[in-house]
Amino acid sequence: AEHPSTLITRGNLAYWTGEAGDAEAARDQFAVLVPLRERVLGAEFPRTLSDRDWLARFTGEAENAEAARDQLAALLPVRERVLGAEHPSTLITRGNLAYWTGAAGDLEAARDQFAALVPVRERGLGAEHSDTLVARDNLARFTGDAGDPAAARDQFAALLTDVERIFGPENLKTLTRRGSLAYWTGAAGDLAAARDQYAGLLPLEERLLGTEHPQTLATRDN
Repeated sequence: AEHPSTLITRGNLAYWTGEAGDAEAARDQFAVLVPLRERVLGAEFPRTLSDRDWLARFTGEAENAEAARDQLAALLPVRERVLGAEHPSTLITRGNLAYWTGAAGDLEAARDQFAALVPVRERGLGAEHSDTLVARDNLARFTGDAGDPAAARDQFAALLTDVERIFGPENLKTLTRRGSLAYWTGAAGDLAAARDQYAGLLPLEERLLGTEHPQTLATRDN
């Protein structure tokens, strides 16, 4: 039951349970697995730390954002000490902490954490790496949610230019950012521009995603 290969299989089962949509079961499986990892492999073994990250993620997805935030806040200094402050796994934990901090209601802290994270990801991974783009997306989102829709609009406008260049104008990532830009354009007070942006986006989503896809319907509503 505690052989390292058995634990790998347990971790994979927990992960795919969550990916299949059962966040609560995944959370509970990782909650059992983490102390086993700590006892068998050690509290600071990389796989143990990764499972703590997954435990926090599925804790948040099981609708306990505050617990996810606290778990990640405890994990981050361990990541930094064991792997270094700019190791890719450490940066993943920083990004997760920022996200669940915002999901727990502290929008300004989430914004500030993403603002600090973006230049580190740009320096370590490159400006066009997917993790960097995700951090920029979250920075823009929490900037708007924290009360500055005009800055969120401008950040999404800059992000859309990069995403469109990297992935193409009809990639789902591009369409999603176009929707975000339209939303924050409207929230910043330019209602006519937001209307026109959504009007341009809708036929693309209808063609690429289908007329009844949730994202298409959300665009129609907006």
